[in-house]
Amino acid sequence: MTAPRPLVLPSLAAATLLAWGASFAVMRGMDAGPGTDLGSFGWFLGLWLLMTVAMMLPSASPVTLLVARLRSASEAGVFVAGYLLAWLAYGVVAYGVYRVARASAPGFVAWDARGPWIAGCALALAGLYQLTPLKSRCLRHCRSPVGLLVRGPAGATGALRIGVAHGAYCIGCCAGLMLALFALGVMSLVWMAAATVAILVEKTFPAGPRVATALAALLVGLGTWVALAPGAVPGLTQPHPMEMMQP
Repeated sequence: MTAPRPLVLPSLAAATLLAWGASFAVMRGMDAGPGTDLGSFGWFLGLWLLMTVAMMLPSASPVTLLVARLRSASEAGVFVAGYLLAWLAYGVVAYGVYRVARASAPGFVAWDARGPWIAGCALALAGLYQLTPLKSRCLRHCRSPVGLLVRGPAGATGALRIGVAHGAYCIGCCAGLMLALFALGVMSLVWMAAATVAILVEKTFPAGPRVATALAALLVGLGTWVALAPGAVPGLTQPHPMEMMQP
């Protein structure tokens, strides 16, 4: 039996609230700042999925509701599964890049060596990405994905494929902001909340494209601040030389 469409929005809201509550319970006190150790692969992947639901589901809710209206509530659920699958794949890649960087040059990325400059450059790079054609194209899709939904194949398999495709566009749209989150401290609830608000405004508010451009300047400025005076940046945790996050 197909779930009634009126239950889709309350379900999305409940999932988001539960994910934020669980994130707060798990991540509270774990912010070790830039270069936070990501722990074991399985532990990080579970936490990453939780963070994805908390951060990305609010901005994906309008698209999910559109899928429910054009197709069905059950296919909207499959669409969300495909969307989260795409973000889970992104988490796997990010974890692999992090491990390779830590293993190949541990001294280079140490906070007391070049850490502030690396974090600052990452933030500046995230800001510059906001101005690229790829960012603009992905943001346009995320704000108006009707074409993908209409042309997509029918049935549950089609809904899954559409969810994965929309997730890929979403990753392209949010790549700069996610890089900024990793640079500032991926386990920081403060920066996680800031990124969530930025993503939601970019994708769903009328002024979203202008906000995306303004964020470019903000990220470059923040990167400069972190590189030159990290101790003066509000909300930025200063890593201890030997500090590592444990699951």
